[in-house]
Order: sequence, then structure tokens, then C-alpha cells
Amino acid sequence: MAPAQKPRVRFAPSPTGYLHVGGARTALFNWLFARHEGGALLLRIEDTDVERNRPELVDGILEGLKWLGIEWDEGPFFQSQRLDLYRAAAERLFASGAAFACYCKPAAYAGADAAPDEAEEGEGDDEGPKTQKKVACPCRDLSDAERATRETSGVPRAIRFRVARAGTTKFEDAVFGPREVQNEEIEDFVLLRSSGLPTYQLSVVVDDIDMRITHVIRGADHLSNTPKQVLLYQALGAAPPIFAHVPLILGPDRTRLSKRHGATSVGSYAEEGFLPEAFRNFLALLGWSPGDDSEFLRTSELVERFSLSGVSRTNAVFDRPKLEWFNTQYLQKPPVEELLPYVEAELKRAGLWEGSQASRDRAWFAHVVDLIRSRTRLLGDFTSWARAFFTDDFDYDAEAREKFWKDERLAAMIEKLAAALAALPDWNHDACDAALRALATAEGVKAGLLINATRVAIVGRAVAPPLFETMTVLGKDRVVGRLRRALPVLSSR
Repeated sequence: MAPAQKPRVRFAPSPTGYLHVGGARTALFNWLFARHEGGALLLRIEDTDVERNRPELVDGILEGLKWLGIEWDEGPFFQSQRLDLYRAAAERLFASGAAFACYCKPAAYAGADAAPDEAEEGEGDDEGPKTQKKVACPCRDLSDAERATRETSGVPRAIRFRVARAGTTKFEDAVFGPREVQNEEIEDFVLLRSSGLPTYQLSVVVDDIDMRITHVIRGADHLSNTPKQVLLYQALGAAPPIFAHVPLILGPDRTRLSKRHGATSVGSYAEEGFLPEAFRNFLALLGWSPGDDSEFLRTSELVERFSLSGVSRTNAVFDRPKLEWFNTQYLQKPPVEELLPYVEAELKRAGLWEGSQASRDRAWFAHVVDLIRSRTRLLGDFTSWARAFFTDDFDYDAEAREKFWKDERLAAMIEKLAAALAALPDWNHDACDAALRALATAEGVKAGLLINATRVAIVGRAVAPPLFETMTVLGKDRVVGRLRRALPVLSSR
């Protein structure tokens, strides 16, 4: 008995826009399924729409997938380089009688979704199944003489699929269950335009057959395309793959996710400072459930637990606060070493890496990141309020100065504190704590006055990790130097 074929799935974006959230989720589901089943993920660029394609966006799509951590096993394949394959398939269908020549002018055939020269149904164009009874294309019943007259006259021709006027087309969907469509609801759809370019319906089926795709995992907006594609599989003598249509992603107002809901491209979230694994975890739970209340799922757990049976039929809602929650979890919970490459890249973008102590001392860098990560929400936080850990070039926050530097005695006390700290034989948390509190006692003030004023002097802000841990990490020379740097500002108040 031959072993069962390993699943082969594909992600097939069109370069008409950037990699958006919906496409990224589809790619992720395909990748998780392939990895869980030990199968293969193919990447196919569907770039036959010459009017809408923007070839320069291909790199953006590939970069988005790489950032998300979705690695494909084969490809990328470009449909624009496979046109002869589609034309040959259309001619075979024509020769067998499964297709016919159409000479209608664009939009003349009211029963069609697309006249011979109009655009195909691409990713995300359909909202649901069509139930309107279709009118057969008049060209399907032309006599040989009538066809010959049109050919002789040079009338442009497209090739349409000949849909049976009676009966039904059925298929099983792994998410939505058995589906059945009356054939009279399916128009004689275009396979090859008069320009010689294939439509989506033809190219996707020919490619999936040629690439031996076993499972088609895509958005539920493609349910209405599937009956046509099932007919094409049958006419080409191939068994249809297993279809799994995943629910759509909606905005908080329950409408289709779009730019009005904020960023929708994966690249935008990368630039904002979200971690790839946090984004993967969040996306995976948009329309899929592991079967319990688990939320924080490392990628290895997602691969282990993913199955099509966990995919919901209910549309998912993109919840930005929930995404931010996931990001904080991934900033705080994993081993700090996993964060270091991301923080390093962020510091380099901000010009804070070269020459910093972080660039010279990996252990110190890890200590700093571990100290401050519990207070971060996005990667950019490491270069904003945590800036003072990586450079001496920072300003004093105006509100912090107003609130914690208003006591006239502070200049003298900070000068004494700098001297006391400079004289410490050992530099550690307890020694710094004791020196500050001893000075507060000697000066007859509460320790909190000095703690808050010192924090503003050494990091420029009122909010920072615990003071004495911060002082320990920064080191004696930097702390003492920053206290003395603050003296002119304190004295001028």
C-alpha cells in the first residue's frame, strides 16, 4: 500500500498591494498546516492582471512574509512566466468541447461576471455565493458557419467554459461542510481573454493541478469561486483538492477590515515595533481556536496544535488592544536573549547603538533589556523613554523637572550625593541605597525627595525602573557624571 501523500499547500498573493492582515493570516494558516502535517508550502505570485499589478510590491510581500517568519518550501513561482501553460489548457478544454469561443463585446453578455476583456475575480473580490440565475452566453450555440464568419471577419474571441444548464456542482469544505450550487446559477465564465491572458479561474486551477496542491486554504470570500473551479478540475481530468475557507477578518465595527480601521499591512505593524512572534500568535487566533482558553502560544505550540477542525465559521474581529497585549507578553515572558536582536536593530535605527556600552558588552546589554522590558509596550519604547540607558545624550522631561526639582535645597544635596557615591568602594544596589538614605537623614529630608530628584538627573524622566537597580546598571562613573551635569540646571531654579 502506497504511503499517503504529504499535504502540499500554497499561498498565492497578487502584487496589487502590500501584504495585508487578511493575506498574512491566510499565509500563516497554510504554513501552520504544512508544518503540522509535515507537508510543503509553495509561494505563488499571481501577477497576470497587467492593469492592477505593481511588480515593485513583490519584494514588499516577500519581506512581509519573512518578517512574519513564514518560510516557504518551493517558489516563488510567477504566473506571468507560465502563460503558455494556461493557454494550452484553455485550448484543450476548447478542443474537448468543455469550452467554446465567445465573440461578445465586453459587457454584452449580461449573464457573465466578466466580459472577455474585463478583470478576473482576484483575491478578496467576492463577498459570498451568487444565487442569481444566469443567462447562457449566446456564443455557446453558434453553428460552425456562424463561428467561421466571425473568425474570418477577425472578431476578437475569448474562450469561455461551457457550464451545464442542468444539475448541481458539489464540493466538501473542511470548514463550512458540504456545499451545493445549482449549475443554472453559474455563468459561462471566461477562461482566456481575447488578449490571450488567462483569468483567475483558469490560472489558479491549472497551477494547483501542476503543483500537486492537496489543500486550498483561503478566505471565505472565495467560496463563490469554488464551484467554477471544481468544474474546471473535472473537465481537466483532475480530482479537486480539499478546500478550507477561513472566516473573514472584520474591523471593530464589524465591517470588512480596511484602511479606515488603521494600519492593515504587515509592514506597518513591523515599523510600529510589534514582535513577529506576537503578531503570529495574535493572527493565529483570528478565526482559529486551539480547543481551550489558551492564548499565549509560542510558535512551536501553534504548529503542534493547529488543525483545520479548529477553524471557525464565524468572522473574526481585529482587536488592536489585544494585539498590543500580545506584544507586551512577548516582550516580558520569553528569555531575554530572544529580544536582544530586535532591540539591537531598534537602537541601530535610532542611531543609539554604535559606541554605546550595549555594543561592547553583551551581558550588560541583556541586563538592561531585562530591567526595562517590563515597562515597554512596543520595541520603540527602548529608544524613547529608555534612551538614557544607551546614551548620555538625553533631555530632562519638563514635567518631571517641575514636579521633582522645585526644592531649592536640591542643588546642594545632589552635589553632596555625587560626592558620597563617588567615594563608595563597592558599587551595588545596597551601597547606593544606603548612601542616599544616609544623606537624606543627615539633611533632615525624606528619602523620596532625593530618590525622585536623582531619577530625573540620571535618566531624564520621572518614570523608570527602580532607582538603585538603574544606578547599578548605569555604573558609578555615569551616575556621578550625570548628577554633576544636572547641578547647573538645579542651581538656576
